[in-house]
Amino acid sequence: MRVAGMLAGMVVVAAVLALLSAVLHVVIFVLEAVLFRRPDVHRRFATKPQDVDAVAPWAFNQGFYNLFLAIGAAAGALLALGEGTRTVGLGLVLLACGSMLAAAIVLAASDRRMLRAAANQGTIPLVTVVAAVLALA
Repeated sequence: MRVAGMLAGMVVVAAVLALLSAVLHVVIFVLEAVLFRRPDVHRRFATKPQDVDAVAPWAFNQGFYNLFLAIGAAAGALLALGEGTRTVGLGLVLLACGSMLAAAIVLAASDRRMLRAAANQGTIPLVTVVAAVLALA
């Protein structure tokens, strides 16, 4: 009984963390797809003013990737908390948050100047993945 209670608690932890990951990636969506042309925003992405016109379509597209991952994480969190849909929900959480984590690793590996951004982008998804795996154990 004690193990079952810990398992249920870990599902809640994973779901809450997945929702936090989703919120973070919605914020990233807004920065990339809606506000990117603002100087204070494109500077966050290490984009020079003269390159904004060329980079903006890529940022717009990337923003939507982040939005779709956020939707997946949120849907997974809700399903994980549902009766009879825990495993499916945690699987969706793992897919969405694992993709967020992988993207953060790629960002860190591709440009050391973006290490802080990668850490911001990937820390909550990393903890979410760990919690979801423990919840499935």
